Amino acid sequence: MKKFLTEKTVIPVRFNEADPLGIVWHGHYIRYFEDGREAFGITHGLRYLDFYQQGFVVPIVNVLCDYKLSLRYGDTMIVETKYIPCEAAKIIFHYQIFNKADERLVAKGSSVQVFLDKESSILQLTNPPFFEAWKKEHGMA
Repeated sequence: MKKFLTEKTVIPVRFNEADPLGIVWHGHYIRYFEDGREAFGITHGLRYLDFYQQGFVVPIVNVLCDYKLSLRYGDTMIVETKYIPCEAAKIIFHYQIFNKADERLVAKGSSVQVFLDKESSILQLTNPPFFEAWKKEHGMA
């Protein structure tokens, strides 16, 4: 059975994320995925600054979001971020967002990031050594 690393983040819906009817605008769910990735990176030692200090940037090349229910101003959500191991030189995360009050699934999705050299912006076709070491350390290799 494959092991997965996950992180759960609790986020309140902020006033500026809702429309005049109090419903969260659909584009903010992608930002919630980002919040989940950042929390994952802090917990598991895979922050954006860590990539940058190693000479890489990791842009998003694909993001999907499947909306199930609406969040509203005043709600609190739980963003569950799961790292999906793969052999290719990319980083895959799956997400689930739950309404904290009733634990109902609000949205789910995924993102794919690739490695670019920080200076030249050249796409890396193999995993950088520090990322391979991180995967081994966390039982992902």
